[in-house]
Amino acid sequence: MIPSSFKAFYLLPFILLGLVAGISGGWIRLGYPAIPLAEAASQHGLIMTGGFLGTLISLERAMVMAKKTWLLIPFLSGISVFAFLLGLSDVGLLLLTTGSLGLSLIMHLQTLKHPKFHSALLYGGAVSWFIGNFLSWQTGLIAAGSTWWIGFLLFTIVGERLELSQFLPVPSWSQNALKSLLALFTVGLIVPFHTWGNEIMGISALLIAAWLLVFDMAKVASRKAAQFRYIGIGLQVGYLWLGIHGLIVMGMENQALYYDLMLHTFFLGFTFSMIWAHAPIIFPTIFGIRETPYHPVLWITWIGFQLSLLGRIVASILGEYELRKILGVANGYLILIQFLLMAGIILWKMNQNKKVKPGRNRSHAKELENKTFLHTRV
Repeated sequence: MIPSSFKAFYLLPFILLGLVAGISGGWIRLGYPAIPLAEAASQHGLIMTGGFLGTLISLERAMVMAKKTWLLIPFLSGISVFAFLLGLSDVGLLLLTTGSLGLSLIMHLQTLKHPKFHSALLYGGAVSWFIGNFLSWQTGLIAAGSTWWIGFLLFTIVGERLELSQFLPVPSWSQNALKSLLALFTVGLIVPFHTWGNEIMGISALLIAAWLLVFDMAKVASRKAAQFRYIGIGLQVGYLWLGIHGLIVMGMENQALYYDLMLHTFFLGFTFSMIWAHAPIIFPTIFGIRETPYHPVLWITWIGFQLSLLGRIVASILGEYELRKILGVANGYLILIQFLLMAGIILWKMNQNKKVKPGRNRSHAKELENKTFLHTRV
């Protein structure tokens, strides 16, 4: 049982360990052993998608549940990182499989309570994570689960975008079009990847990206100022990365680094762009704070992240392996710096708020509540 005094913040070290271990494993695979953990390299994909992203998403969904017992789910996926780093890969995969099954149960209950399309899509994302983990566990091949993990994050992110914008008017025909595209992507997951699966996944991912660019409210937010613009542009750039991912999946199968290009345009380009954009909305909710992790200084590392990743992708396509290594290492550092900056911004804002008079504090809190309400409508 989870004690009543337990807070979601206590799971933050597991999430951070997953991030650092995952990045260090990626560095080793690039030939840069800054943190020489051999198991982090061999389990790089499982640690990043499960130990880091899976734990973060499970925590977000468990926080909605009434009982804190559900926090066991992100705890299970979080401690899988320790198992992987200790060389206990079977234990780590079992923990991830159990955690993803738990997230599927959470989403089953939430879908029953709120039977809407975005809930069903989030449910589908959780089930996709479970299928990917189960396949990797049963076959011993990480690649067996990688496309399902892509489905996990795509369904989850699109579901969250629909959830945050559910009260905004969208033409009914466009909603039906999106449902059809997501169904097509699901077919691509089921069909063997190297027959027609990759073409189906690639085409549907490209068209889903186009749908989001046209119908998501990111384009409205990007025309506003400050945090709204940061969120809006971040989302739009993420959708562009999803489109690039789709093009690579369906048209570059004969490229020497095809698998690397396919994974990193999605997991770094699309997924991390979504994390940066959603952070001002999601992080305060998850960790129970009023301060949002936004400051204009974030633009510096955000632009650096995007450019270094784009350079890495171009270098991979051109076969410039040394440049690919340099830019890949820089990309990892920029991810870490971005998270450190967000943490520093939150602490700085908390310190500033303590210096404000009590009356002003109440006014400031109300202002932040209003801003949070508006952000959820982005």
